[in-house]
Amino acid sequence: MNMLSLKAENISKQYRLGQVGTGTLSHDLNRFWHKVRGKEDPYLKIGETNDRTTKGDSEYVWSLRDINFEIQQGDAVGIIGRNGAGKSTLLKVLSKVTKPTTGKIYTNGRIASLLEVGTGFHPEMTGRENVFLNGAILGMTRKEIKRKFDEIVDFSGVARYIDTPVKRYSSGMYVRLAFAVAAHLESEILIVDEVLAVGDAEFQKKCLAKMSDVTKDQGRTILFVSHNMTAIKSLCNQGIVMSNGNIIYNGTTDRALSVYNGDKQSFGNSVILGDHKDFKNNLFELNSISLVDENLQSNEIDFREDQKFNLLTDITIKDNINEYHLSYIVKNFNNDILFTMSNGYKVKLQNGNNKLVCDIPKDFLNVGEYVISLYIIRNVHESVLYEEDILKFRITERSKELGEWLGVEPGFIKTNFEWQLL
Repeated sequence: MNMLSLKAENISKQYRLGQVGTGTLSHDLNRFWHKVRGKEDPYLKIGETNDRTTKGDSEYVWSLRDINFEIQQGDAVGIIGRNGAGKSTLLKVLSKVTKPTTGKIYTNGRIASLLEVGTGFHPEMTGRENVFLNGAILGMTRKEIKRKFDEIVDFSGVARYIDTPVKRYSSGMYVRLAFAVAAHLESEILIVDEVLAVGDAEFQKKCLAKMSDVTKDQGRTILFVSHNMTAIKSLCNQGIVMSNGNIIYNGTTDRALSVYNGDKQSFGNSVILGDHKDFKNNLFELNSISLVDENLQSNEIDFREDQKFNLLTDITIKDNINEYHLSYIVKNFNNDILFTMSNGYKVKLQNGNNKLVCDIPKDFLNVGEYVISLYIIRNVHESVLYEEDILKFRITERSKELGEWLGVEPGFIKTNFEWQLL
């Protein structure tokens, strides 16, 4: 049984908006007077949800509200959400950089955190001096830093500039050295806040490999904030999705990515478009697009992996001079393009009404959630319509027989190549 590494219990964080000035002292005195009398903070009952896109009436906002979760030792947890969702505030609270307004945090072991580029670095000091300074801030002894110094510098890749003041470093060099120090601290919990976006592709790959080693080989816990969904999926076994200061999902990484990319209850594998002005003009009229079963009958939202289905498009061509064709782009919910389907030269659209069917074979797409975008192309190269994520659909597992593999194979496309023994 895994030990509990970190626990957040009813964590909330309230901030006062605007410039710090008139009214602040009176509010502080009011809070103090209530505390002396054993009363509740008078400002806890006011405040609004932290929605950065709207202008509210209250000068107090809740950056975090009623956050509860438990993380087991050795878990790699990806925290995802839109800008302003409260991810960085949560990590600052967990790192004890700032105190929560309400709630308690329980940790088991040392925490190493990398929240901003060059956290704890002094610009006038050299890289060498900052390694010792930053290591000391993170809780490393001088003996421990000296023992790991060469390894830290080698990992950072800035050996040539190690005796140069860090104010002359680029942001990428800064984060390389800062991450190298944090990653080599023998802490039980490592907290990283999307600073890796500053590094180049080679360094990001190196960091992800290091964090993977930290969790799998050393059994350390990682909390990782990133907008790189591929990195989250490859590194993390758990996911937390935040929105407006609240946790809206806490569970498996795959499901967390699905929740982050949209409300998965709003799947729709058919759409009627004819009355919408964007799809109706003097050139064409896109009437409907739907995913149907092999009998061309409308289906429930989900298709099984061993089920053949069809993409049915109802379109009326009004232009009898130019040629048109449809190109559908299929993506996963990380927005990776998997493949394109196009009628192109195979089936020509006729002037008048067309019902175009594309056959999607069974055992082709792996279990997962997918979106389809549409291009309408005129005369091979001119795009006259692009509609992103026009359809969403889900592929589910088929029932398995005794002795068959019960899991899902990695990848998005299921291969069915021919094999022979020579």
